[in-house]
Amino acid sequence: MKSFYFSGGHEIGVRRIFRAPFRKESPMSFLSNDSERYVVQLEDKVAQWRALLAPFAAPSPAVFDSPPAHYRLRAEFRLWRQGDERHYAMFAAGDKRSPILMDDFPAASARINALMPCLKKAWQSRPALSSRLFQVEFLTTLAGDALITLCYHRRLDEAWQVEAAELAADLGVSLIGRSRGQRLPVGRDYVVEELTAAGRRFRYRQPEGAFTQPNGIVNQKMLDWAVGAIGERADDLLELYCGNGNFTLPLATRVRRVLASEISKASVSAAQANLATNEIGNVTLVRLSAEELTQALNGARPFRRLAGIDLSAYDFGTVFVDPPRAGLDPATCELVRRFERILYVSCNPQTLAANIAQLHDSHRLSRCAVFDQFPFTPHVESGVLLERR
Repeated sequence: MKSFYFSGGHEIGVRRIFRAPFRKESPMSFLSNDSERYVVQLEDKVAQWRALLAPFAAPSPAVFDSPPAHYRLRAEFRLWRQGDERHYAMFAAGDKRSPILMDDFPAASARINALMPCLKKAWQSRPALSSRLFQVEFLTTLAGDALITLCYHRRLDEAWQVEAAELAADLGVSLIGRSRGQRLPVGRDYVVEELTAAGRRFRYRQPEGAFTQPNGIVNQKMLDWAVGAIGERADDLLELYCGNGNFTLPLATRVRRVLASEISKASVSAAQANLATNEIGNVTLVRLSAEELTQALNGARPFRRLAGIDLSAYDFGTVFVDPPRAGLDPATCELVRRFERILYVSCNPQTLAANIAQLHDSHRLSRCAVFDQFPFTPHVESGVLLERR
């Protein structure tokens, strides 16, 4: 099966993450919104997930579906010239000579689809905007906010800034112009999302270029599940890979204190702003990788970024992890083994299964969930709660 991706680099389509065979689809299946076929595909994914975790006596997972269309809040397109006109384009993986030209993209949010023709009309009529423009990136939110990044093979000048400001006002969006050595925001360089979890509404700053959950509706379901899984705790929470605080904010309402870590500067800055905006005062955030924080908790080495933080004063009962596709490294996996409860959200069932295998002798699976972030693809997110035997 081919993978499809926006030529800007973010894969959106079919990826073989399961060893079991997946029902084959047409190369354009990810552009579909066939609800009946979606149900069949989701059943396939859940069946494969069950088979993968069967050796660990995994309980039946809660299954959280997605709308079959308009679920993706961010998108990237390469622009392809045909005659005198540029078009939005995407390509099959490994084939940059056969563009798939499009005027809309059913997987993307309704706001992105509404903006696509307006932006195309604008670059056709504004020469400073169109000159050597090669890529467009959209970032939107369920709350209706939108940010467009325009990428160029030239230096941006005053004429570009004038036309960009006019366009931002016309479309009601923020813009960022990017070229080598330049990043020019017009308006904000982030969008604002609003999500409800733990009976409370949270506002999130989501910066351009930093990771955010692409499927906002399913992300809302993930937050609700995680809050329910952790329950009401009187002890403390350790969180690794906290990002912009997506899970941190609602989970902080369920525990005494949180120590959260993240290595990305942009994400840390956003998380700090989100904690302040939502008036959450029981979270200490440190810019350390999971591996570095593991070393600190093991007493292997000190870190200046932990100055003034008494790690021994924490009474950790639960650790929450949402690692990248590679999963937890062996040392971090051994660190989380110390905790009574391990709440684990995974974007890769294969590495999740490998980590569970390492932890299975000390922890049992007590709760599981499957989150369908990407309809019409084999990709699936998971949530598991492991509790000490």
